[in-house]
Amino acid sequence: MSKLANKDILEKIRYGLIASCQPVDDGPMDKPEIVAAMAAASIVGGAAGIRIEGIENLKAARAAVNAPIIGIVKRDLPDSPVRITPFLQDIEDLAQAGADIIAVDGTNRARPVEIESALKKIKEMGCLAMADCSNLEEGLYCQQLGFDIVGSTMSGYTGGEIPDEPDYQLVKDLKAAGCYVMAEGRYNTPELAKTAIEIGADCVTVGSALTRLEHIVSWFATSVKSAKF
Repeated sequence: MSKLANKDILEKIRYGLIASCQPVDDGPMDKPEIVAAMAAASIVGGAAGIRIEGIENLKAARAAVNAPIIGIVKRDLPDSPVRITPFLQDIEDLAQAGADIIAVDGTNRARPVEIESALKKIKEMGCLAMADCSNLEEGLYCQQLGFDIVGSTMSGYTGGEIPDEPDYQLVKDLKAAGCYVMAEGRYNTPELAKTAIEIGADCVTVGSALTRLEHIVSWFATSVKSAKF
């Protein structure tokens, strides 16, 4: 299926749900054909777009849906904490595989490629650019650079204990600064996803609660096992 025109993409996903179809690494569902089925089912269920990790997964999903796709590549690097789309070659590969939007780590941490270079490469490849940020300072810097979307994706994931709640304040502050905001990170119930839009997010990404079956089942199994009778 063909890609959408860039001018239509931001409007198509505005006030919508992005389903992050990322199975548990090396789990039984970590196969391109299953990721593609997740993507198609997500669109049938009402998602405005999808977020896909990995080149082969992206190729399979692109063939299955005619909806906006945010593409990423995750890598565990020995000399950098940055995992999300760290290399320029990753950006090229994602664009060629059919991504409409390419997301990169937007945090202020040691990285193999400067964020300015990553943004330039995304634009050269004809895609929209998303920055996965952890705080307001990072988000504003990425906005000033020219990123099309600023996400709260990394809030709570750059050190220390991971919070239970989403970072509502970051979403509010990014919106107040004029960013096109993707709320992402711990929006794991329909009510929380709704709240994201109500507090100013342009769209909201939900992952584990939709597509990581191992996590979802464990939530229920743990609760059932705790039952008193």
